[in-house]
Amino acid sequence: MSSAVENGASSDLTFRKSAAPTGAVVPPSPEEPTTVSKKEPPPEKASDTRRRSWVVASFWAIVIFLGLPIWWQTTSIYRANLPVEQMLEWSDGKACRPVFPLRISIDPGSLQEQEAENLLRLTQHALDDLNDFSAHHLRLQLASKEAQQDSDVALTIRLTPAESTHTATSSLHPHYPILDVSYPPNSIPTANSPSSGLATYLATQLRSTFSEEQNIISYLLETSSVHTEQQPKALSQEVADSLSKRMTRSMKYSRTYHLTFSLFTSGPAPSSWEIEAAIDEYMKPVLDMLAPIHNFTIDTQVQLYAAPGVQSQVLSKEDLSSFINAAEWPLSPSIGGAPTLNFVVYIGNQTIGTEASETSQSWLIPQWGTVYLLSPPSTPHVSTETLKQPILTFTSHLLSLLGTPQSSSLPLRLSTLNRVRSADLLLRASSSLGSLARLSLALPSISIPSRVADGVAKSMHHLELACASLGNPKGLEHARIAEAEAERAFFEKSMVGQLYFPDEHKVAVYLPLLGPVGVPLVMGLLNEFKAWRNRRRQKAKSM
Repeated sequence: MSSAVENGASSDLTFRKSAAPTGAVVPPSPEEPTTVSKKEPPPEKASDTRRRSWVVASFWAIVIFLGLPIWWQTTSIYRANLPVEQMLEWSDGKACRPVFPLRISIDPGSLQEQEAENLLRLTQHALDDLNDFSAHHLRLQLASKEAQQDSDVALTIRLTPAESTHTATSSLHPHYPILDVSYPPNSIPTANSPSSGLATYLATQLRSTFSEEQNIISYLLETSSVHTEQQPKALSQEVADSLSKRMTRSMKYSRTYHLTFSLFTSGPAPSSWEIEAAIDEYMKPVLDMLAPIHNFTIDTQVQLYAAPGVQSQVLSKEDLSSFINAAEWPLSPSIGGAPTLNFVVYIGNQTIGTEASETSQSWLIPQWGTVYLLSPPSTPHVSTETLKQPILTFTSHLLSLLGTPQSSSLPLRLSTLNRVRSADLLLRASSSLGSLARLSLALPSISIPSRVADGVAKSMHHLELACASLGNPKGLEHARIAEAEAERAFFEKSMVGQLYFPDEHKVAVYLPLLGPVGVPLVMGLLNEFKAWRNRRRQKAKSM
């Protein structure tokens, strides 16, 4: 009975299947699983694979062998080779020791040769005992006809026997570097004398004569950034403060200065002045003595109806800073690149009041010049005699503005100025070279043009010549050239422009350009690498 039922069901199912119309889609039974076959792409030809690989490789070859060299050549920063180690040696004071060997000539006069040699020997021993500054060497020698004509002699001592004096006396010649010494006849040492009062006196006078120069050079060594092996001379606080004020007041060294002499008056008179004759008579001799150190150009002007910035008759110390009416007074600027020193004569009834209830007629303005208040003359013309005191005051202030020492005679002051300026310029040039060397090491991306390297080489060459001839005009000229070349190299415009261009700016510039180009290249290279790896796997399986 059950088999009959089964047979009937089977026949019914068969009937239904056969009854389905032709072409009709019969839904599959839930019990039967379905399999969908994925259509694979046709296999890639070997020639197409090689072509795609060559395309990717060609792009990368162009980038690596053509693009990168062009980019590197056009964007690389040129850095000339600098002798950094030698520059640092100058900055550290190892390349040169600023030593000033001053030659002192002794004219024995009526002394015998043996007596003069004994006096020279004892005086040299006394000098060596008193000398506490190694940068300043005083070397004595006996005068001769050749030595008297030698420009390298810093000072000549003329010995003259005195008739009735019990102690030696000395005086500096006002126009020549000569120290006249009168000595008692019984003060000449013998060959066996271990010491001599006259020798001690000469050593003390020499040390006193050059003490200001020693203080200035020691101050320069102490305040300079150049580290020298020499120990500066110990200076008191008072002396250091005084030298600091003088250095602040004086002008920076220049081979040429421009002097402007101006006559300002609040009315129509005076309208003329004999300034050329006054300069020739009262200032020209000093300018001629300064010729080995400085050159000067001069111009003059007269300005009528020039009102000062302060109208009070007695000027206080606070009024001096606003007396010059810079907005209306046509003060001459620097001409031809040379620093200008202004010397102003103002005609008026004004005076300068001081704390001691005294009056003054002039004042010095640091690194600028001098103003002299002159009473109105009786005539509309200012004569040479009337200008005598103003020009003498201007001459004294000019020496102060140039940094001339204040003590000793004028010839010795000028020779001291020569040596002081040589030391100052040598230290400045050495400091600039050291700063440039440290800058090049600290900023590897900064450009260094070839002219900077040329300036450094020229500066070091003249520094060597200056160090070998310190104390004479040639040494000053070499030091001036060395300082100018070092400053020009350090402040090179094309190099300074790279100081404030950090690497972050470079990334910000290149990233928007390289991103769109680099992404397709990198993705193409990765896809090609994956395809190559798959081909290797299939080849390994087939084997």
